[in-house]
Amino acid sequence: MKGSGHILVVDDEEIVRDSLASWLEEDGFQVETAPDGPTAVQRLQQRAYAILLVDLKMPGMDGLAVLGEARHIQPGAAVILMTAFATVDTAVRAMKQGAHDYLVKPFEPEELSQMVRHLASDQTLRRENLLLRKALKRQFQFEELVSKSPKMEAVFEVARTAAKSQSTVLILGESGTGKELLARAIHNQSPRKGGAFVCVSCAALAENLLESELFGHEKGAFTGAVTSTRGKVELAAGGTLFLDEIGDISTRLQQDLLRVLEAREFRRVGGSQTLKTDVRVIAATNRDLKKLVEAGRFREDLFYRLNVIRLTLPPLRDRKEDIPVLVEQFVSQFQSEMSKPLEGVSTEGLEMLMAHGWPGNVRELRTVLERGAVVARGPILTPLDLDMSGSASPREASDEQGGVEAGGDSLKHMERRHIVASLRQHKWNISRTAKALEIDRVTLYNKIKRYQIQEDD
Repeated sequence: MKGSGHILVVDDEEIVRDSLASWLEEDGFQVETAPDGPTAVQRLQQRAYAILLVDLKMPGMDGLAVLGEARHIQPGAAVILMTAFATVDTAVRAMKQGAHDYLVKPFEPEELSQMVRHLASDQTLRRENLLLRKALKRQFQFEELVSKSPKMEAVFEVARTAAKSQSTVLILGESGTGKELLARAIHNQSPRKGGAFVCVSCAALAENLLESELFGHEKGAFTGAVTSTRGKVELAAGGTLFLDEIGDISTRLQQDLLRVLEAREFRRVGGSQTLKTDVRVIAATNRDLKKLVEAGRFREDLFYRLNVIRLTLPPLRDRKEDIPVLVEQFVSQFQSEMSKPLEGVSTEGLEMLMAHGWPGNVRELRTVLERGAVVARGPILTPLDLDMSGSASPREASDEQGGVEAGGDSLKHMERRHIVASLRQHKWNISRTAKALEIDRVTLYNKIKRYQIQEDD
């Protein structure tokens, strides 16, 4: 990203200082120079610099000494050391003391330009990410759930009140909105937090298996039942039973569940003894239970027993102000889990995330970011790291891989060549290239990814 920040060139040879300043100014940077270490330190105390180009061998105060002072005065400035006597020991010492990189004299202007350009771009992304983090500090939170949305804050307020009671809670919302996470948060804030939080997916099991999963079974109740087994209703006693996708439960099991809610009692499969249980039920569904009641597929009395406290989680597309907050949370989580120096998402990447519809909601966003964190080469996730396309069809895969290269006169091949030429002309500056092509940066990033364009093409 050219022209970002000031650069300080430190070298005891005037011709070298002037040459470097001239090269960098041609690239659009603002450059100042210093003839020795003490002058450089004085400059550092007077103004902020994004990048320092420092000669290693200088009389009096050498480059490593300047590096040490720079790390103390301006720890955010990136330092590139220049030397005509490069050795492995020199490089190791410089990097250990905090240098970003080093250049061996003599070097070509393009080598310097490319290194400084990439470093300036990285510095800009870091500053943007820092500003984003500061902006995200004011947010709503309920356990692990974070948000800047007034809609979610309203949900959190009701959830905090619900947590203090023993009432049944019904959580509504599309798949991937975080219903289980909200249920767990309510449990953790409740007087039952010392008990178990037991989760059952009502859509994942056939009726007979779900019945045994919920209520347990006696020995010999069915083939393979060699011992008596307690069900989730018993295991959750003293705690919370979370029934996910409650709208998929069969009519027969609805009757048994109603008995648990009304009388706090049940029977194991194959058993005759009525057992008591002290359990709180939180149910969730992405289906419209009222319509199921009207269609005769869901018991009206069970609906009313579940619908004591109702919470509706809005889809991510209706609270896009939460995307930067969630990005911050997930990237921080992946940084810890993967032990990678992840810092955030670039401005263009965030623009692309904000523009997406997110049919899979928060779960989809997390998956995209996790995949991006795995493949990212640097600390900042760019649009090239964030794949939201899903699995391509065989036809699409053929078009994007072999088709583009094979059909030399095809429209796709011509578009790819034109993009490569424009990127080369503008020295891989995304903003300038996108402007020249009369498209936005996100579209350009998508085309770069689609056509698998590399910077050395």
